[in-house]
Amino acid sequence: MKIWFPTPMHSRPTALPRPSVLRALPAMMLREMATTYGRSPGGYLWAVVEPVAAIALLSFVFSMAFDAPSLGNSFALFYATGYLPFMLFHDTTNKIGAALRFSRPLLAYPAVSMVDAVLARWLLNTATHVIVGLIVFAGIEAVIDTSALYRPGPILAAYAMAAALALGVGTLNCWLFMRFPVWERIWQIATRPLFIVSGIFFLFEDLPADLRDIAWFNPLLHITSDMRRGVFASYDAAFVSEGFVYGTALVCFVTGLGLLRLAGKDLVYG
Repeated sequence: MKIWFPTPMHSRPTALPRPSVLRALPAMMLREMATTYGRSPGGYLWAVVEPVAAIALLSFVFSMAFDAPSLGNSFALFYATGYLPFMLFHDTTNKIGAALRFSRPLLAYPAVSMVDAVLARWLLNTATHVIVGLIVFAGIEAVIDTSALYRPGPILAAYAMAAALALGVGTLNCWLFMRFPVWERIWQIATRPLFIVSGIFFLFEDLPADLRDIAWFNPLLHITSDMRRGVFASYDAAFVSEGFVYGTALVCFVTGLGLLRLAGKDLVYG
């Protein structure tokens, strides 16, 4: 005869992440590293060379036209504080948008989900851009006496907002790229002006009042300004709203995730 003893409510085991996630994410990130950086000569070196070359070119061109940047005494540092978080968003968004097409063969396995494909690209590219940013800032400080005061709080906040926005917009684009293939080309064209209007070359406070009312709704401008607040002690960036950036990211992420759950498999295997 078997005797059953009821288990107290407090002793019930808590839900743990499914083991496949713990195996799938690292495996997919390693695959991303091998395919993205392992097949080209130099590998990860190009991830550092590209922003360094872009910042050096911007610094040279604008130093010929202006005596000093809008903040500080270093053109390289001023443009780095805008370029680095912008590229985290731009590059990561594009990589996430193509995640399902890139991982299509792996999605046939039950252990791999569409969310795994999105998160793998997001985690790898975010970590890569953060590390590249640290290397670039360290290199600038080693070469130029910028007298900058680095504050980890606002810098980390800027990177966190850029990563969150990239995840949200990238997840939405992941569905749009699959559902409307022409959208990928439209997106590439439509986002080119973002490089100009996202605060890489200017400060929000330097804009005319009527333009500031419009520019405020660009979440990337909040991100680049918060980065500068963490590097330049004299810059306040009082207009920055983390709630607006995270709210925009959340709306895009929830919408994109919902669309992927509803019709993502049909688009991948259709």
